[in-house]
Amino acid sequence: MIEYVFLASLVSIGFALYLRRSILKQDEGNEAMKRISAAIREGAEAFLRRQYRTVAYFFIAVEAILITLVYFRYLTIFVPFAFLTGGFFSLLSGYLGMNIATRANARTAAGASRSLNRGLRIAFSSGAVMGFFVVGLGLLDITAWFVFLNYFAFSSLDIAARMQAITSAMLTFGMGASSVALFARVGGGIYTKAADVGADLVGKIEKGIPEDDERNPAVIADLVGDNVGDVAGMGADLYESYVGSIIATMALAVAAGLGLGGVTVPLALAALGIIASIIGTFLVRSGEEADQSVLLMALRKGVFGAAAIIAVLSYFIVVSILGRAHIGIYFAILTGLVGGILIGLSTEYFTTGKYRPTRSIAESAQASPATVILSGISIGMMSTVFPVIIVSASIMLSFAFAGGLGSLQLGIYGIGVAAVGMLSTLGITLSMDAYGPVADNAGGIIEMTGQNSTTRKRTDALDALGNTTAATGKGFAIGSAALTALALVAAYVEQIHLLGKEISLSIMDPRMTAGLFIGAMLPFLFSSLAIRAVSRAAFKVVFEARDQFRRIKGIMKGGSKPKYGRIVDIVTKAAQLEMIPCALLAIIAPIAVGLIMGVEAVIGLLMGSLASGFVVAVFMANAGGSWDNAKKWIEDGHFGGKLSQAHKAAVIGDTIGDPFKDTAGPSLNILIKLMSIVSIVFASFIVAYALV
Repeated sequence: MIEYVFLASLVSIGFALYLRRSILKQDEGNEAMKRISAAIREGAEAFLRRQYRTVAYFFIAVEAILITLVYFRYLTIFVPFAFLTGGFFSLLSGYLGMNIATRANARTAAGASRSLNRGLRIAFSSGAVMGFFVVGLGLLDITAWFVFLNYFAFSSLDIAARMQAITSAMLTFGMGASSVALFARVGGGIYTKAADVGADLVGKIEKGIPEDDERNPAVIADLVGDNVGDVAGMGADLYESYVGSIIATMALAVAAGLGLGGVTVPLALAALGIIASIIGTFLVRSGEEADQSVLLMALRKGVFGAAAIIAVLSYFIVVSILGRAHIGIYFAILTGLVGGILIGLSTEYFTTGKYRPTRSIAESAQASPATVILSGISIGMMSTVFPVIIVSASIMLSFAFAGGLGSLQLGIYGIGVAAVGMLSTLGITLSMDAYGPVADNAGGIIEMTGQNSTTRKRTDALDALGNTTAATGKGFAIGSAALTALALVAAYVEQIHLLGKEISLSIMDPRMTAGLFIGAMLPFLFSSLAIRAVSRAAFKVVFEARDQFRRIKGIMKGGSKPKYGRIVDIVTKAAQLEMIPCALLAIIAPIAVGLIMGVEAVIGLLMGSLASGFVVAVFMANAGGSWDNAKKWIEDGHFGGKLSQAHKAAVIGDTIGDPFKDTAGPSLNILIKLMSIVSIVFASFIVAYALV
């Protein structure tokens, strides 16, 4: 079976390379389009070079700690290497996605000038390049490590001990991937939202010009931000979610007594997901009607088609590997698949302009910015209800289907498999998500080069759809993170048992209760750090943009060009500095709590952060998406249209929603998983040196 999984990873990477080549063959448009696209690409690559240097310093420090723990025999020799490979492939996934996105933006704009379907296909194919690189590289990394550890490093052990040793070592490259994902998400999120907020406040509010107007000094930084935050950051984020769910489920298979068969089921399911997602990409087609619901249905055909293939064929995977006695595992997979689709539909309802929640925010903009803010917060809070119910139902059903009523370990394995099932369509789901920033960039290029109104209408439709798919992708990532994090907590408990430590899981244990309170607080502290970082960076952008309008004569009349590079440099430096405290919090918190309060407090910490982090992440992502699409609904001509008082009020709401949905919110799902993996990796050290 493992050879087929390895082959599927190569097929995914090959398909991504094929799509990349076909995109680069497309017309890039006129010289002005090429010039702007090159400026965006240059800014994005400069940001990533600086960010990767910061990440390298962090990895050197962590490597030194891991090697020290290996020396004192708290970890195996393979752990530091697994950490490095997980981080490397996560970085590579984000970079490859960003690289093609910055080359597809002008091509999407040129394609939209010919037809809506052409623009959609180029942007979607660009997203698919990252989607299939993420799943291909993730599965390649997992299978390569599995083969090496199984057939060479631990071949002398019996099957149960071998699987235990393999999965324990492999969990560490989940830590490497999570660390990179957190840097990418937080750093990219600070960059993109500081530039976006500055461009909105100075351009739209103060000067009354479009956000993507070439007279706006922050316009290039804003367009760069779409790529470093929503493409490179999202790629690293979902790479980490993907490998984390697979590895956690592999580890739980050992505790459930399923042996090699249980370990290979999530791998086989991921391989099937790659093939199904490739088929799904060919189902994405659109006519020339620039209506968001029509375009959304065009993308949905691909996702639903891939999900249907997995729903049917995963039955044969479970039966052939585990036998009919474990048919409940198949229904656990279905639970994850259905749960992911339902979370997407719920997110769409609360963030899309065609439904009442977002339109009510747009309507409230006729009164004042205050009513926009209040409406958005209220809609965001309300939007948490359905995802929480869906995830809770998924947990209960997958636990029961897998046999949890008779065996706790089997039930927990079922929850892990449900998470893998939810992420099995990641190849095409991520294609929809990464499509959005490319469409947004294309709209900016069309605006800056003064193309005709028909083309602008097409790119506006693609951009509005991108807001919805991005919000849906964030909901999908957060929902899968909840299931994955729960599986990781179970893996942590199992790791403590293997170390021979007795552990109390009683809610009445004061250590557990104290840990719960600390864990529930951490997502709020983390979000505070992230949002304040955006605020401080945006402050610098606003003052630089105002200063350029004042100093450089003729900007507003088009006689002079702003100094775009100054703002790009400002937000790049600010993002690198501000992201460090957020990353350190995720690493230090579980270790410090464990050493001071014991392993029971760590379990409380993980469960508290999971519960509050999941709800806060959904609230922020959906509130931000609703504010953004309420603004676009007004820009479409409702309630006075662009430059009206309602529009200015909606822009204020959107500037608040920006760091909610693109910085703090999506980073929380990484926080809760990274803390879980750090707890597992440092478990032996904590058990040895805990004060209680």
